[in-house]
Amino acid sequence: MNWIEAIILGIVQGLTEFLPISSSAHLRVVGEFLPGAADPGAAFTAITQIGTELAVLLYFWRDITRIITQWCRAIVGKVPHTDPDVRMGWLIIIGSIPIAVLGLLFEDYIDTSFRSLWLVATMLIVFGVILAMADTWGRQIKPISRLSWRDGILYGLAQALALIPGVSRSGGTITMGLALGYTRKAAARYAFLLAVPAVFASGFYKLAQSIAEPDPNAAYGMGETFVATIVAFVIGYAVIAWLMRFITNNSFKIFVWYRILLGVALYILLGLGAINA
Repeated sequence: MNWIEAIILGIVQGLTEFLPISSSAHLRVVGEFLPGAADPGAAFTAITQIGTELAVLLYFWRDITRIITQWCRAIVGKVPHTDPDVRMGWLIIIGSIPIAVLGLLFEDYIDTSFRSLWLVATMLIVFGVILAMADTWGRQIKPISRLSWRDGILYGLAQALALIPGVSRSGGTITMGLALGYTRKAAARYAFLLAVPAVFASGFYKLAQSIAEPDPNAAYGMGETFVATIVAFVIGYAVIAWLMRFITNNSFKIFVWYRILLGVALYILLGLGAINA
């Protein structure tokens, strides 16, 4: 049964990682309704996110390889640091610092108290409302080429909020991008690129921990986690392709309403004692 549950959670991870609805929240919630009725855990969540980030690498392969190549050439003096791709490389590095620092400082809280479903429900609703405000009132005129150093850092701070399940990595960064005046497509594109270093670092860090010190109480073993990661990769790639087309002519309102309804539903279920916080 654990293998089937892992596949289900891999599908959930792939479906929700890139939508602004919080994949970690969904893994936490869905885990409560599976036969095992267990929290998949922060390690399972982080490792399966490696799969969805591999989907980002594949989808944005040309962009990512071009940015890395130009950045490396700039380091050895073959390309000026004013080159747009070099600048983007530095922005991604700088924007990744907040989540790296805060992730290490608050690791114990991320693995324990931050996973309370009361907190998850609250974050789903609060950041859903904030996303609605940014999507409604953001100017949405700036392309990704106008990304400034200040905006890159603010994006990074927004990404760091995703350490709390329910906020959403893509949701937090996209919301910040919209609030700063970037187009929906530009906001999403940079959000996905910015996530690559942080997610891979977190995923492989948790993977190394799980191999070095296996948790006897973990809901899923390494084999099941690996299968879930592969499933997340396949589903995640399809979701990226769909979302980038969807936001060209549509707002994020559908995700806002979904977040609010899910948060309210969690409050009701928790209040009735139907699920364990």
